[in-house]
Amino acid sequence: MTAPRGTRVASVALAGVLAAAAGCTSVYEVPIDTPIQAKLDVTPFSRVHVAGFISGGAEDVDANMETVRLLRSQLRTKSRLRVIEADPLPLQQVARDQARGPSVPGEAPPPADLPAGMAFPEKILDEKDLEAFEPIFANAAYWKKIGEEFQQPLIVTGTVIFRPHQASGIVTQEREVYDQVGRRTVMPVRVYMERKGNILRPKLVFIDGRSGAVLYQESYREERLYPAQQNVPALSSFFEQMDAVLPSFLNTLSTTRVRGSRIMLR
Repeated sequence: MTAPRGTRVASVALAGVLAAAAGCTSVYEVPIDTPIQAKLDVTPFSRVHVAGFISGGAEDVDANMETVRLLRSQLRTKSRLRVIEADPLPLQQVARDQARGPSVPGEAPPPADLPAGMAFPEKILDEKDLEAFEPIFANAAYWKKIGEEFQQPLIVTGTVIFRPHQASGIVTQEREVYDQVGRRTVMPVRVYMERKGNILRPKLVFIDGRSGAVLYQESYREERLYPAQQNVPALSSFFEQMDAVLPSFLNTLSTTRVRGSRIMLR
C-alpha cells in the first residue's frame, strides 16, 4: 500500500534533518543579547526623587523606608538620573490633610473628585485600607509643588503592602530514596504542609515633577511561603520578594538587556 503524499513529504523532511544532524561535526552555544525598551521616556529629566510610599501590613518591617532605601540604591548604580537625597514624605498624613482641604493660604488644594468626609483607617493592614489614600496621587497641584522644591525631577511614589500570610495544603516535595545496593533516586512526593510567609503588593507611581501629572504606574504581587517550622525573618522575605520586582522597575526607566544562549549545530 502506498503511503499518502503528505506522509512521504514529512518522512523525507525528517530524514533530511536527521541526516544533517548526523553530519554535524560540532555543537556550539551562541550568546543571545536582546534589548528591552524602557517603558517610560525619562530623557526630559536629570534627577529622580523617590519621595516615599503609603505603606502598611507587617509591623516589624517599615515597608516605606525599606522600599525608599532599596530603590534609591538601585538607581544610584543602574540609572543615569541623579538620585535626590531627602527624607521620605509623610504621605499618609498629607493624604488626611488634603481630605480636610487646604488650611494654609497657597497650599495645594485637594483634587476636585476627592470624596468628602472620607474615613481613613487607623492602621493600614491590607490592600483595601489603601483606597482612602489613593486620591493623593491624582493631586497634580501637590506633586507640582514638590517638583518645584527639587528642581522638577521624575518623582517615584506609590503604595506598598507587606503582610503576613499563612496557607495549608498539598505540596510536592523531592524525597531521596535508596535501593538495596545504595543507589540514590530523587522522587516527587505529595505531602500536606502548613506554611507561612508574606505577601508583597507594591504599586509604583511615576509622576512628572514639572506638571504633577501621573506618567505611568504599575502594580506587582509577590508571595513567599515557607514550612511553618522554618524561621525566616520578615525583612529577609521582604528583600527576597523585592528582588523579583526590581528588574521591572529598572526597565521602566531605562533599556535593559536579557542575556541567554542558543544551541547551534555545525
